[in-house]
Amino acid sequence: MALPDILKHLPLPAIGSPLFIISNPKLVIEQCKAGVVGSMPALNARPAELLDEWLAEITETLAAYNKAHPDRPAAPFAINQIVHKSNERLEHDMQVCAKYKVPIIITSLGAREDVNQAVHGWGGIVLHDIINNKFARKAVEKGADGLIAVAAGAGGHAGVKSPFALIQEIREWFDGPLALSGAIATGDAILAAQAMGADLAYIGSAFIATDEARASAEYKQMIVDSNSDDIVYSNLFTGVHGNYLRGSVVAAGLDPDHLPESDPSKMDFGGGAAKAWKDIWGSGQGIGAVREVLPTADLVARLKREYAAARQRLALA
Repeated sequence: MALPDILKHLPLPAIGSPLFIISNPKLVIEQCKAGVVGSMPALNARPAELLDEWLAEITETLAAYNKAHPDRPAAPFAINQIVHKSNERLEHDMQVCAKYKVPIIITSLGAREDVNQAVHGWGGIVLHDIINNKFARKAVEKGADGLIAVAAGAGGHAGVKSPFALIQEIREWFDGPLALSGAIATGDAILAAQAMGADLAYIGSAFIATDEARASAEYKQMIVDSNSDDIVYSNLFTGVHGNYLRGSVVAAGLDPDHLPESDPSKMDFGGGAAKAWKDIWGSGQGIGAVREVLPTADLVARLKREYAAARQRLALA
């Protein structure tokens, strides 16, 4: 199955993943203008009423940009919805997304037919993130249009599967839109994701170290200074396993090598979780490629150069 029109002809086959707390309209807009799908979690807009203002800003700014640049329009944007029962804002936030006809909804932590149907009702598509083949099948059965395979090494709530295994198993039965997440921070890695069978790369941690990201200067610098040896995998902070910067765990007074296990039933993605762990900084394993804090446009330009060079190198091999 070919990619839906909304994902065709991207200048770079990549999605900027929704970064909890960090993504904001400024980052999303610059990602889209640079030619990658920009995204943010709905829950980043606090209080809930702020989401309406943010979506107005994104849609109006991108519409004005497209009018001024008809020859190179911006990429579409996406909003991430946590569909787990702990998200008490889901109904409200979906109504706001419907108002602005958000083109892409990224769903996480559960697949729901009613959410997928609502998005299809306003003409959008749904990409659901999964960590294994079992969850992938469930998501498609419930109406998701595409999948985001979150493999080992990804930032946020990463899985433990090798990207080779995960993509290969999904492609045995699913020929729809498929993005790959997991330590992708170079143009070479974007091409590698496509070579494995993915349509798009899903890039998160590299965008933390950008001027537009809503992260502290210390957080951005720790991304620059760290590499894959500095990543800790734990479920303590949200109830779901994820990857975090060792330095931030140490700074919080915790021993990163002896973190307690959390009770998954205590999973929390509301304001309490954000406040309790706001200084525990998420990151994927690909940050060894991040060497400086840059404007988003410059980061995407570097990825484009690397992607083109990798294609040329393989063509000459």
